[in-house]
Amino acid sequence: MSMTTKQFQLLSDVNLVWDFLVDIYDRENGGGMAAPFFEHALQSSWMDLSYTFLDRLWLDGDKVVAFVYYESPVTDIYFNVRKGYEFLADELIDYAMTTMPNWEYKQQLVLFNGQEFLKEAASKRGFQMINEFDDRIFDFRNELDYKLPDGYHFVEQEDIDIDKLAKLCWDGFDHDGSFDGWDKEDQSYEWTPAKSYKGVIGPWMSPSPHATPEFNLVIADDKEDYGCFSGMWWVPENHLAYMEPLCTAPKHRRKGLAAAALSKHYHRMKALGATHMTGGSNPFYEKIGYEKGYHWTFWKKP
Repeated sequence: MSMTTKQFQLLSDVNLVWDFLVDIYDRENGGGMAAPFFEHALQSSWMDLSYTFLDRLWLDGDKVVAFVYYESPVTDIYFNVRKGYEFLADELIDYAMTTMPNWEYKQQLVLFNGQEFLKEAASKRGFQMINEFDDRIFDFRNELDYKLPDGYHFVEQEDIDIDKLAKLCWDGFDHDGSFDGWDKEDQSYEWTPAKSYKGVIGPWMSPSPHATPEFNLVIADDKEDYGCFSGMWWVPENHLAYMEPLCTAPKHRRKGLAAAALSKHYHRMKALGATHMTGGSNPFYEKIGYEKGYHWTFWKKP
């Protein structure tokens, strides 16, 4: 066994990490987040990329076997480990403790179902579980078939207005203040609608190599006012429809738009071979038929 480590390099290791996370994905037994979770964060405006050089890969020869990384906030530390390499648990937790961000002692380890070996190692080092919750998953053996309410329609891909989509996401995620648009000339890369749309919300979000924006959905009313947006990452190797993000503008809420968008995803992605679709922890998901999914636990030192 020839074990080595490698610090994550933002400009060269995105594919390496993606391939690793896709390869070890295990819906039934957990073991960490799916591949789109990390890549979606890297291309998002809310992600602080300043410390990605601290993310570390463990390799057995040329095969990635573990990855320790942060998301948002930078003090939340995540782990993905290939089966058969659970013996690395102590080393992984020690690396997180000694090297990953821990500003003002806010560091917490985010551990999932299937990562009991990491929970044991964290517990030995004085970490205690302080919170937990469940994200839901929709199993495509069931049926999801909510219709659009009267007065609404899905916007065709070629007709999506990037400015209106950006405003929808601004309002839908309850940002303070009004959305004033942006200066299309003042960007770190050449602005094009394709790049902006692939970035999901707007041109301040960089395009991602594995994003599948052709499956994203926008719902508008009869006046072409955008009401709901639902993103979709299709991972055929995992038969996974990874829904991210989902938002509804305040004035369009409680009309069934989100349920209709997820139903559209269900029919489209099932036809492609998907067996399940991610959701979130909001009771809404369980109400429309989502079931047990990823179990999140958060561990901190007193």
